[in-house]
Amino acid sequence: MSMIRDLRAVVRPSARPVPRKEAAAPFEPDTTTSSAVVDCAVYRDGARVESGRPLSPQEAMREARRDGGFVWIGLHEPTEAEFAGIASAFGLHPLAVEDAVQAHQRPKLERYDDSLFTVFKTVHYVEHDQLTANSEVIDTGEVMCFTGRDFFITVRHGGQGSLRALRHRLQEDPELLAKGPSAVLHAIADHVVDGYIAVADSVQDDIDEVETEVFSPGRNGGVSRGVDSARIYQLKREVLEFKRAVAPLQRPMQLLSERPMRLVDPDIQKYFRDVADHVARVHEQVMGFDELLNSILQANLAQASVAQNEDMRKITAWAAIIAVPTMVCGVYGMNFEYMPELHWKYGYPVIMSVTVALCLGIHRTLKRNGWL
Repeated sequence: MSMIRDLRAVVRPSARPVPRKEAAAPFEPDTTTSSAVVDCAVYRDGARVESGRPLSPQEAMREARRDGGFVWIGLHEPTEAEFAGIASAFGLHPLAVEDAVQAHQRPKLERYDDSLFTVFKTVHYVEHDQLTANSEVIDTGEVMCFTGRDFFITVRHGGQGSLRALRHRLQEDPELLAKGPSAVLHAIADHVVDGYIAVADSVQDDIDEVETEVFSPGRNGGVSRGVDSARIYQLKREVLEFKRAVAPLQRPMQLLSERPMRLVDPDIQKYFRDVADHVARVHEQVMGFDELLNSILQANLAQASVAQNEDMRKITAWAAIIAVPTMVCGVYGMNFEYMPELHWKYGYPVIMSVTVALCLGIHRTLKRNGWL
């Protein structure tokens, strides 16, 4: 029971690990070892078996099947040729192998005769000083997992989503690793979903910032002119990318938590319910982001329209004021010989005084009505 109580602590460290690109393990290039292999190890009774030299996947498989335990192989962006030998040695299904090599797959769970094929989308929040129309907010990658009776293979795509720290944490809990490959599958699923939660919190901060800018009062307490709509649209695109990673994962986690599978240890299966609950929560949060951004975008466009209408009212008001002297000057600018007050001594000051009075009266009326 101590293993079960410590499960959450193992796969959920208190500090967020800084994602970094894994360097390939120092395997000697030969005909059996792929240069894409990041790590390859045999685990027996929950402990890593030290062989004194790097093992090729084929050697690790033979040792695990001869002496018991399971082999965990990690690969990073293998080519079809690099993965072919491993796929053949472990009897992986060709369709799953094709998906693992080509990447760009949606999250899913597929069951084959002797293995499970699971696809996870990893997400990473890209730090930025200020959100712009070209800001990259979310960076995505992929982790494909092959789970068998005596093997676990991970194929990772993208620069984020390193599993090295997770492997080290699992190695510190032999009781958990003794449960076999399904324990590793749960740990990776929980690790990926915890990343979703962290990214969702960061995206929430960006949305709050945009929302504050949109609904903050304008200059002198007037109508806000909103923000650049391209910024909101870019954030909406990033949230859509986030949703593509979260939404399809709900069904696989439900299957792993509810349907008995012979490759998943019963003691581990119940903990997939916790992962499924977290996926559902993040999915609801992301859907809320999408709806909130729609509302913010509509409000921003409405504010821009109101601001334009206010500008048009001011322009119209000033045009009305300017129309008075324009009319007077137009009348007295005509070259008629006989016009009233044309040769009157006080004609000019009287006309100018009447013009100014009319302009001031119109200005006062328009300002009282909120047009200026």
